[in-house]
Amino acid sequence: MTPEPVLPPHFRFGTATAAAQVEGAADTDGRGPSIWDTFCSEPGRVRGGDTPTVACDHYHRMPEDVAMLGELGVDEYRFSISWSRVLPGGLRGTDDEGVNRAGLDFYSRLVDELLSAGVRPVPTLYHWDLPQALQDAGGWLERATSEALGDYAALLAETLGDRVTRWLTLNEMNVHTLYGHALTDHAPALGMGLDCLPVAHNLLRAHGLAVDAIRGAARPAGGDGAGGGPLEVGVVQQHFPVLPATDSEEDTGAADLFRILTNWLFSDPILRGAYPEAWVAEMVAASAGLTSDQLAADLAVISRPLDLYGVNYYEPTRIEAPRPDKDYSGVLEVDIPADMPFSPVRIEGVERTDFDWPVIPSGLRDILVTLHERYPGLPPVVVTENGCSYHDEPGDGGRVRDDRRIAFQRAHLAAVAEAIDAGVDVRGYYVWSAMDNFEWAAGYAERFGLVHVDRATQSRTRKDSWHWYRELIAAHRAGR
Repeated sequence: MTPEPVLPPHFRFGTATAAAQVEGAADTDGRGPSIWDTFCSEPGRVRGGDTPTVACDHYHRMPEDVAMLGELGVDEYRFSISWSRVLPGGLRGTDDEGVNRAGLDFYSRLVDELLSAGVRPVPTLYHWDLPQALQDAGGWLERATSEALGDYAALLAETLGDRVTRWLTLNEMNVHTLYGHALTDHAPALGMGLDCLPVAHNLLRAHGLAVDAIRGAARPAGGDGAGGGPLEVGVVQQHFPVLPATDSEEDTGAADLFRILTNWLFSDPILRGAYPEAWVAEMVAASAGLTSDQLAADLAVISRPLDLYGVNYYEPTRIEAPRPDKDYSGVLEVDIPADMPFSPVRIEGVERTDFDWPVIPSGLRDILVTLHERYPGLPPVVVTENGCSYHDEPGDGGRVRDDRRIAFQRAHLAAVAEAIDAGVDVRGYYVWSAMDNFEWAAGYAERFGLVHVDRATQSRTRKDSWHWYRELIAAHRAGR
């Protein structure tokens, strides 16, 4: 049997979810609509016509789900907070008249349940589900939306900051910008191409404003328990190696451009205080209508010091310069428009998940090492998402035998161990996902969870991977 990876004693294990993917209760207790509610109501947007209206019904089953996390033995649980559940209209308003107290109370109870179960709560403020009211006012094309998120962050830190000590601001700004704004595959489906650069800048600025708001409002608890310790603020970015299809100048140039626009466009401003190239900064400033002084002031906010850096990893991407008359559709889960100066190429000769994503654990090691080398001041890293979709269903006796997921997670944890050996300060690893959930435009067809969720009954079944992860965590704590 393949040995389990050896990780440092201080290493922390966790799982992750997002509000729009698990909570359901879309119109319960005063929650307002988000851009994902609107997107999913439009025919043809989501596979099978699925919607997150019920999802995993986590809003009503939260104590049961938290009890499973406690039984699993994870150190930390990363979840996101639904902006439209807390502020249905998107804005706090004078004297907090825009605040939905029932929504805030849900997250307060969730935090308390997690702490009682010995699990550290790690909330993400924004995981793609902008209140529809803010989208109607211009969404992330408006600077005011950055300020609205900062105020939302302050409200949450004021409410939960006596018990929450680790905060994450935004999730995967690159995916949100590309899929939902440059393309039409995710909400809000604007299809703007490179005209969406103001979205990227305003998301980054929102992150910086949120960091300031959390530091100004949170009151971290003392002690060494699940909720104790110093205040930590970080961000979550998706990173992946970008590989040229060949060594030709055309392909390496196309890969470099894709890498800049999907990786460094978002991490360089945060970790270096500058956009990756002068031409990128010029394009951002011009598209957002900023003077050079205004851009510099924004970058000072965007690059506030962080306590941790979250890295989501799923797969590398192979890129070539577009070939005339070549069909590139279906290579990725989204199609890059034909008029772009780069095109994705299918990675052959490797195992693939049931979502048709290539399984390349070495890519996680490689991107962690690349980040370590690119950013000498890189904060401690947590792998905040890593997982796979396999369509395993309960068999005889109700058991879900998902050996492929176990092999996947084991291999990727081994890649993390290799990155640590190479000098990268990686402090933790969160499996995506705690349970099967609503997988955005793929609906419910894809299953990433350690726990199987029956769509008809909402019953939860711990998969073999759940039991493996539990044993791994227990062995690590025992020093075995």
